[in-house]
Amino acid sequence: ARRMDGGSGGLGSGDNAPTTEALFVALGAGVTALSHPLLYVKLLIQVGHEPMPPTLGTNVLGRKVLYLPSFFTYAKYIVQVDGKIGLFRGLSPRLMSNALSTVTRGSMKKVFPPDEIEQVSNKDDMKTSLKKVVKETSYEMMMQCVSRMLAHPLHVISMRCMVQFVGREAKYSGVLSSIGKIFKEEGLLGFFVGLIPHLLGDVVFLWGCNLLAHFINAYLVDDSVSDTPGGLGNDQNPGSQFSQALAIRSYTKFVMGIAVSMLTYPFLLVGDLMAVNNCGLQAGLPPYSPVFKSWIHCWKYLSVQGQLFRGSSLLFRRVSSGSCFALE
Repeated sequence: ARRMDGGSGGLGSGDNAPTTEALFVALGAGVTALSHPLLYVKLLIQVGHEPMPPTLGTNVLGRKVLYLPSFFTYAKYIVQVDGKIGLFRGLSPRLMSNALSTVTRGSMKKVFPPDEIEQVSNKDDMKTSLKKVVKETSYEMMMQCVSRMLAHPLHVISMRCMVQFVGREAKYSGVLSSIGKIFKEEGLLGFFVGLIPHLLGDVVFLWGCNLLAHFINAYLVDDSVSDTPGGLGNDQNPGSQFSQALAIRSYTKFVMGIAVSMLTYPFLLVGDLMAVNNCGLQAGLPPYSPVFKSWIHCWKYLSVQGQLFRGSSLLFRRVSSGSCFALE
């Protein structure tokens, strides 16, 4: 999951910093645990595992199309095979990865305090406000890239633990044993497979989201009345324009984040596929996947197959003409 906490705020400071940081880790762990089945099903779909055949249905135009199982049907199948606990396969290393990422970001905020970055004000001119957005985004990018690199080895272990469902393997059973296997078989670089597309996706997401939100707020949101006493909009409806402008500004970055995350999804897909490719598990070998020479090779292969957005939808999944799914 990409972070949109910005360059301000953070994990607290002073005497309450350890308590606040622990609270963030605990809250993050709860959200991670609750969302894990969703990510688990998404990953199995990403690697092309379709254990149930498509069903015939109709689209909004009334045409007959083939639909692949939705998230709920897929999750029910996993429960039938592994029980309810099976939905949380690979959760432990993912919790550790997210906790490490949170602690890393908190530590970096202490070393490089975000308070040194001036926040964008409505009174700034375009050149000044853009300069502040660039500075803030650079700060966010630095934190995200460092935390991503440190947590990526645990992300790789988590991905491999989950895709073992495909071939019913038990090669990666624990964090420590998995670390030993990866180091022995692949060396140090084995912990960082798939890192580059993830980093590129994070960078494109941050810059795209922040710059788009900035230009929309600067050019499309009218706050020309923001300096009037009490924020009065006009005589007929005092304060309405100002309150509407604030509301729009507060949601612009969130909406842009959703839009940009869809555009950068291929980076996430390629990174996850590279994390499990040719690692000795069935999910990373033919017929599920070719052995990719690099993440660029993986990207080109998915592009030719028309599968760069495979797994992006978990509810209405149509069978495409270029589908390369392996059916059991």
